[in-house]
Amino acid sequence: MSVARRTRTWPRSAVVCGTLLAAAALSLPAAEQAVARPYDPVLTPAVPLPTLLGRLKTSYQQTETATEAYNQAKETADQQRAKAEAVDRQLADQRVAIATAKDEIGLMARQMYQDGAVSPYLSMLTGETPQDFFGQRHIEERAAGHQQNVLDRLTKGEAELTALNTKAQRALDTAQRAQRALAARKTQVESDLKQVETMLSGLTGVQIDQLQALEENGDDKAQQRFLAAHSLGAEPELRAPSQPGDQAIDYAFAQLGKPYVWGAQGPNSFDCSGLTSQAWSHAGVVIPRTSQEQWARLPHVPMEQLRPGDLVIYFQGATHVALYIGRGLVIQAPRPGAVVKVSPIAANPILGAVRPDPGRQPLKDYRPKPVPKQAERPTPIAVASPKPPMAPVKPTKPAKPAQPPAQPTRAPKPAKPPVTGAPKPSPAPTPTGATGATPTAPTPTAAGTSRSH
Repeated sequence: MSVARRTRTWPRSAVVCGTLLAAAALSLPAAEQAVARPYDPVLTPAVPLPTLLGRLKTSYQQTETATEAYNQAKETADQQRAKAEAVDRQLADQRVAIATAKDEIGLMARQMYQDGAVSPYLSMLTGETPQDFFGQRHIEERAAGHQQNVLDRLTKGEAELTALNTKAQRALDTAQRAQRALAARKTQVESDLKQVETMLSGLTGVQIDQLQALEENGDDKAQQRFLAAHSLGAEPELRAPSQPGDQAIDYAFAQLGKPYVWGAQGPNSFDCSGLTSQAWSHAGVVIPRTSQEQWARLPHVPMEQLRPGDLVIYFQGATHVALYIGRGLVIQAPRPGAVVKVSPIAANPILGAVRPDPGRQPLKDYRPKPVPKQAERPTPIAVASPKPPMAPVKPTKPAKPAQPPAQPTRAPKPAKPPVTGAPKPSPAPTPTGATGATPTAPTPTAAGTSRSH
């Protein structure tokens, strides 16, 4: 290409490049906004409300599943910490026992030195009567037997100390692993709650009201189908709770309006299994903490035999639980952002029911308690509940290793004094008749060890 042709082409290229640069500069703010706000299907107007409601319910269910896992991990961590602390107390007691035995052996050795450890045959030669010899010999034999018992106790105690050190370290390691698992479960719950909050932040107030009305309508239809199918059997309104069941219902009624907080079990807030476990605990019946354990360990009852006080378990994973109060209603702590309330029994997919007190007879002349109107308000679609404070973990220290057990030996007897004039020997020592100051055993310090819902 000639120089003249290149000269004619350059102005046209410059104009094209300039136009492209200007367009890129004008589109830069829009591109930055696109990067700052990634695609969110919740914000897309084309997504139908039923689809949005399904996504929200899925997120709530994931939160309940994570909360159930947190509750189980917390229970395990609490149990392991208690075991570690119990072993640590045993370790401290054993150290005290060993220190006491060592002090007693030291006292006996000093007493033998002071008394000269005179031979019993020399005592016979210098004694006034044979009775003096045999009486003193009997005392010496008893003292020797006591000394051997102390030595045996020390040897056995040091072996037990070594075993306890190993046991304490293992208990501490297990407790620390359980605590790490608890922290991981806590992180998962917070992540799932964040997902719910993110979805709700993309909705307008009108959309949230529409979703809540849609959910309530679905709950009403599910309840109608459940009752129309006679799922509760014949004349369910005539069934009465047992005495403990009635007390559990009383407790649940007293909690109406208190906020749902994941991991909480009262007195000011609850998650679902925290409410049911505390209700039955206050009735004098201890049941498992989590809904999954309640489903796994409590006796199952057919829905046709459901009576007030029984627990209704929801979802295939047994991740939610509520307390049945009769007339097709339950009291539950529903989900984050809600409060303890009365709900239709079929508001969630039912897995089954369990009875905490299968051997108790129902009450006679039972009258169901009236339900306050505000207790049956729709479950709000709201932001997540406050995060529960995580219980501080007691600082843990590895168990202090025991020193290798020393082989106890008797204190060497001093040389016998020469016989001069046959002086009368000193009385033989007794285990409790020692004179002189008794050393005080050091006080050792204990080694530190240290839906549901």
